[in-house]
Amino acid sequence: MDPFQTLAEDVATCRACPRLVDWREQVATEKRAAFRDEEYWGRPVPGWGDPAATVVIVGLAPAAHGANRTGRMFTGDRSGDFLYAALHRTGFANQPESIRPGDGLELDGVWITSPVKCAPPANKPTPLERDTCATFLDRELTLLTEARVFVPLGQFGYQATCRFLGVRPRPKFGHGIEVAVPGEEHDPPRWIVPSYHVSQQNTFTGTLTEPMLDAVLRRARELAAA
Repeated sequence: MDPFQTLAEDVATCRACPRLVDWREQVATEKRAAFRDEEYWGRPVPGWGDPAATVVIVGLAPAAHGANRTGRMFTGDRSGDFLYAALHRTGFANQPESIRPGDGLELDGVWITSPVKCAPPANKPTPLERDTCATFLDRELTLLTEARVFVPLGQFGYQATCRFLGVRPRPKFGHGIEVAVPGEEHDPPRWIVPSYHVSQQNTFTGTLTEPMLDAVLRRARELAAA
């Protein structure tokens, strides 16, 4: 079986964290009024994209009424709208909208994932939940053998990415900073280029603007091709 498919099935059937299981299933049952006629995914959400990706976007966790509803990362909410529009402008996506699986969206050269695979209450996973889920992120990033540039969205994704890549000491998080990741001799260089998270709190206040995110993604493409 395809190792990405095997991993996706392992992720989607995980019930390791009782608090997260209870929350994601409660949300899927109660639903938001705007989606009351839809069937929610209500399970952990696997990463997705181009298996040959050279750029990897690392978020935080699925949104309760976004990916927890649709079953695809950053799909079906305002944060995803902002992200996929940027991916389209920078040539990583064939269309600017991500509505649901099967909507025709395709990614080229990029993979999208998160350190925590279940929607957490208040968007805040606990340290134990983060650590329990780390095995999935490690498996996933190990499969992405062509990955050269990692774009964490926010502090949480940045910390998880640095842990996986063994970056110590970890430079202070900052939008658009470039962290070189030392590798074995003759290995291609790898980089971490973080962005502020695409949360509504950031995008509505102007903390993160379209030009800011576009610049990070274009720089990630440049570094991946170098």
